[in-house]
Amino acid sequence: MTIVTFLIIAWILSWFKFEQLFIQALKELFNKEVTKASYYFIFFCIGVLGDIVLLFNGTFYDNL
Repeated sequence: MTIVTFLIIAWILSWFKFEQLFIQALKELFNKEVTKASYYFIFFCIGVLGDIVLLFNGTFYDNL
């Protein structure tokens, strides 16, 4: 469920052009070309990590 939550957050932030800021920041910091797919993938990975933390805490099934 955390994965979906973070993807929805990424989508809502994209309404305010946050993805352009994020892509530009990564380009300047790491000198790498980043796309919108990378933007959503990073939010997906954060959601996966959140689900893993919930699983290890034993609260994963309480949130379903």
